[in-house]
Amino acid sequence: MARTVSDFVVQRLCDWGIRRVFGYPGDGINGFLGALDRASDRMEYVQVRHEEMAAFMACAHAKFTGEVGVCIATSGPGAIHLLNGLYDAKMDHQPVVAIVGQSATIALGGDFQQEVDLANLFKDVASEYVQVCTTPSQARTLVDRAVRIAKAERTVTCIIFPNDVQEMDAVESPPRVHGATFTGTAWSEPRVIPKDEDLRRAADILNEGKKVAMLVGAGALHAADEVDEVADLLGAGVAKALLGKAVLPDDLPYVTGSIGLLGTKPSWDLMMDCDTLLMVGTSFPYAEFLPKEGAAKAVQIDIAPRMLALRYPVDVPLCGDSRETLRLLIPLLRRKTDRSWREEIEKEVRKWWDVLEHRAMNDAEPINPQRVFWELSSRLPDRCILTADSGSCASWWARDLKIRRGMMASLSGNLATMGPGVPYAIAAKFAHPDRPVVACVGDGAMQMNGINGLISVAAYWKRWKDPRLIILVLNNRDLNQVTWEQRVLAGDPRFEASQEVPAMSYARFAEQLGLRGVLMEKPEDIVPGWEAALSADRPVVVDAHTDPEVPPLPPHITLKQARNFTASIVKGDAHRWRMIKQSARDAVESYVPGRGRATE
Repeated sequence: MARTVSDFVVQRLCDWGIRRVFGYPGDGINGFLGALDRASDRMEYVQVRHEEMAAFMACAHAKFTGEVGVCIATSGPGAIHLLNGLYDAKMDHQPVVAIVGQSATIALGGDFQQEVDLANLFKDVASEYVQVCTTPSQARTLVDRAVRIAKAERTVTCIIFPNDVQEMDAVESPPRVHGATFTGTAWSEPRVIPKDEDLRRAADILNEGKKVAMLVGAGALHAADEVDEVADLLGAGVAKALLGKAVLPDDLPYVTGSIGLLGTKPSWDLMMDCDTLLMVGTSFPYAEFLPKEGAAKAVQIDIAPRMLALRYPVDVPLCGDSRETLRLLIPLLRRKTDRSWREEIEKEVRKWWDVLEHRAMNDAEPINPQRVFWELSSRLPDRCILTADSGSCASWWARDLKIRRGMMASLSGNLATMGPGVPYAIAAKFAHPDRPVVACVGDGAMQMNGINGLISVAAYWKRWKDPRLIILVLNNRDLNQVTWEQRVLAGDPRFEASQEVPAMSYARFAEQLGLRGVLMEKPEDIVPGWEAALSADRPVVVDAHTDPEVPPLPPHITLKQARNFTASIVKGDAHRWRMIKQSARDAVESYVPGRGRATE
């Protein structure tokens, strides 16, 4: 029998199948810390360096396992620190439960130290369920509902525990009185499928289409075989939202790669030229990269009805699980005998990979970041897990890394926040200690919280069956994505005071922690650097000194963007000549691969 409310809550989480909690201590959750200590044989507590990282790790745990992620924080500032990571989970539709401490009930309303109105603080991010436990009799109901709603709605929930309530005697079953509820932990994933008539209408549209395009996202990660079969039947090309990078391997000839600002030209062409669009499990936000309204008939599959017809006015919305719905749809589809559309897609994909290779081999000062990713791509270990931070590194991660079957990959999708690359990687190692993990981050994100994450890596890595956790840092001393946005979106030159990142040796920092540091200072260092990192007997930081003037070109440049880019040059960008040279090289490669390279 549980001794305290905290003991009971920890045991109840165990009953739900939860085995790991990410958090940082504080007196506002002392009750839970004691309970976690007593339950260390059943529940693993992972101490992070900052509460934001705990929330990021809980989100990543959900992404890489399909389970509920749990994070815990103390009252006041600790709870506040969770918010960014929790919004990352909310916006990417991941089930996460936040457990936060609060001032003692006697202090509430008295302007006590660290007293924050937590129910209001979490009201938006945990809008589906946020509750304060004021009596031990509530604990069972609150835990059960928080976990159940997080799983059912794929969202964030939050329970707030005043610290005196945490230490009260547990009440495992509430009294049988009016108002009491008696909840349970039984759970079964529902089967969500569309109506038969809607499936037939969708099949009619897809069968009639001459040029079918597919767009897949995170909701299709468990439906790879079905997506592959549908694409084959329809002679379709398949573009992938960033969160859907691991749905299909990039070595399939009809996979056009990523879509959007970080996407590929074949994905752009696929969407602009298709007459029929099938979207599967994606809330891809940039409608300008989809067909023009009215240019294509559209079918969308999503398990959440509120996400249907959100980005494009679809003709047939299918509310259902991606795999189940595709399985029901497949018998209704006719194999297209005219494969000319598919052949054109495959031709453009082959050309694009050639373009990327030649872009990667262009000279830069000192190293072309594209080459760092290109050389990594073919050397990625089987079953590895890839994470990325936000910034220009996400562009190269999205385009240049060829994912293979059996790999996993994720990043902050809709929130696109800085800072999750390293916490995601750490959570991936805890979830899958036998799999190699590679994180790709910029120096801005690394200084924001990545270097603190390395301290956790140093503390925990010996527990992992496979010690390989490799963190690539693009060390260009520039907040590179924002720099290019200043130039292309605002028409302003690089603002040195805001964009300069302080110099730091990430390799040496890693070595000071007992990890391995690999330095890439010139192109000749790249291949041996990757070979050393991938064969190391401990986690590695790859410190790659890359050129910030290599442009993360979007697949399509508008006239306005071109004008803004020109304006930034006219206004006197300090790096304008290198910027012009690198942009011209990569632009030329798009049309004549190999001609953009400097003469040796």
